[in-house]
Amino acid sequence: MSLEIKIMESLKDAMKSKNDAELRGIRAIKAEIIKAKTEPGANGQITPDQEIKLLQKLIKQRKDSLEIFEKQNRPDLASKESEEINIIKRFLPAQLSNEEITKIIEKIIQDNNAEGIQSVGKIIGIASKQLAGQADGSTIATITKSILTK
Repeated sequence: MSLEIKIMESLKDAMKSKNDAELRGIRAIKAEIIKAKTEPGANGQITPDQEIKLLQKLIKQRKDSLEIFEKQNRPDLASKESEEINIIKRFLPAQLSNEEITKIIEKIIQDNNAEGIQSVGKIIGIASKQLAGQADGSTIATITKSILTK
């Protein structure tokens, strides 16, 4: 089942239950899907990989906003962002733990005979493609850097 169909079903349920937080999060996803489908070259279609990237982008935007609102001591706005993050995460594949990510990155490093800081970019690129949707990009980068700079 495509993300768009899941979103439409969830939107109906959220409207019936009159859950404002869920409506905000789902409507944000729906808007991004429509935007992605109408971009030049999309031909009214988005791939599952694009769906995952779209959801990750929405989560990253909300995390950035959450951080700003917390610094500005705005708990009202921060709670809204946090609610939306949790709603959007429901549509992503299950996330891997840091230990699982570390094992996968160590295997990638071993397979590519990577050593030192100069290999960080290459390994992050490979790991990001392999772990798409299952791990946050910043987590992948942090773990890769910690392993390669030992």
